[in-house]
Amino acid sequence: MVRTRRSSAERPGSGAAPGAGAPGQPWRPPRRQWHPAQAVVAAYGIAIATGTLLLALPVARRGPDGAGLVTALFTATTSISLTGLTVVDTGTYWSGLGQAVVLGLVQVGGLGIMTLTSVLALLLARRLGVRARLNVVAEARSIGVGDVRRVLLGVTAVSLLIEAVVSLALTLRFVGGYDEPFPRALWLGVWHGVEAFNNGGVSLYPDSLVRFATDPWVLLPIDVAVILGGIGFPVLFQLRRDLRVPRLWTMNTRLVLAGTAGLLALGTLVLTAQEWQNEDTLGPLGIGGKLLAGFTTAVMPRSGGFNVVDTGEMRPGSWLVTDVLMFIGAGPAGTGGGIKVTTFLVLFFVIYAEARGEAAVNVFGKRLPRSVHRQATAVALLSVAGVIVPTLVLLPLTRFSLDQVLFEVISAFATVGLSTGITADLPTAGQLILVVLMFIGRLGPITLASALALRQRRQLYDLPKERPVIG
Repeated sequence: MVRTRRSSAERPGSGAAPGAGAPGQPWRPPRRQWHPAQAVVAAYGIAIATGTLLLALPVARRGPDGAGLVTALFTATTSISLTGLTVVDTGTYWSGLGQAVVLGLVQVGGLGIMTLTSVLALLLARRLGVRARLNVVAEARSIGVGDVRRVLLGVTAVSLLIEAVVSLALTLRFVGGYDEPFPRALWLGVWHGVEAFNNGGVSLYPDSLVRFATDPWVLLPIDVAVILGGIGFPVLFQLRRDLRVPRLWTMNTRLVLAGTAGLLALGTLVLTAQEWQNEDTLGPLGIGGKLLAGFTTAVMPRSGGFNVVDTGEMRPGSWLVTDVLMFIGAGPAGTGGGIKVTTFLVLFFVIYAEARGEAAVNVFGKRLPRSVHRQATAVALLSVAGVIVPTLVLLPLTRFSLDQVLFEVISAFATVGLSTGITADLPTAGQLILVVLMFIGRLGPITLASALALRQRRQLYDLPKERPVIG
């Protein structure tokens, strides 16, 4: 028997149900709509699964057998999440096809699943629906719905342009300075150009960039690409438009630029001083080489992931400084990870205002909304939990020290890719924990939490206030 749709008077609640047919037609429940954040999580999950299957094919690996499932899964996740941690040597383990899959996943992760699919929709259909726009906004978390079409094309154009310039510079250097055959030099240039701008951090050399520690023609283009990818697309767009008019810069642009410059300067100073006489890192280099390698070493924890010295031989104090830089990360809506430099600076100004007894938090002549205070606090505390809990779980599973395990966990969660050299030696359970961390770190705690929430609840009443003792 066909059940006809009841009238609004017969059904609980007034008003016709969304999606209900005309009177007399069969009633169907409204189709469930995905929250944009859920679509982002699902898209990244599908991309990782697809990459895993491709990398598990025998033709993706050098040798007679295909890669193991855990190795393929780890490599696909570290690629799509732009992390850079590896359990195998990329240049020798994977075939040309396997390397192409890895680089493709990095490019997809850098542009963003929603961005890439929406750009394809724009090019093919010349239109973009509201749902697709919301998906892109949920992923970028910094652009308005009305600007999505323009921003999508801008993101793609800027990404490809910077990658092309850096790839060309590196190709010419590999040909002229290292006598590489042009096809090999071109592949090395494209690989490291794409990896650098997308903050992927995976090199085709087994020692990453250690062999180029004193070569500015290789390191500086990579450093610039890492910094540009890390400061975020909103900042890049504004600098392109208002570079000579700083008074027009938004608070986000000012925070990102000030925080990036400050952290790079402080990181370079501290790390170079820490490792200046370390014979296993900067010690054997000349003054110019030490300064160049020290600067690059400070750039990479922002989410770049390449290393120009043996990270496992760095001093414990340098590990701690690197931990902090990795945890803070890069700018929002870019290819970097971490809690973001804006989150860190918002918390800094909140503490500063509280110490001065000010009722409002003022930054660059503007007042911060209280909702921003709450968001920054939530991101920071969730991220702290996302580091501490996996560290405590990993410690009993490994023979490594606390500082090594903590370094690895922060690197995975902040999608950086630096390692003390223990990733490949972790047990399978430990590597799977890092896979989960990289996935969560790429999407962000807030995005993942909102994806799991069924709906937003509106509170219809306020409870009486009471102030606990703080401190």
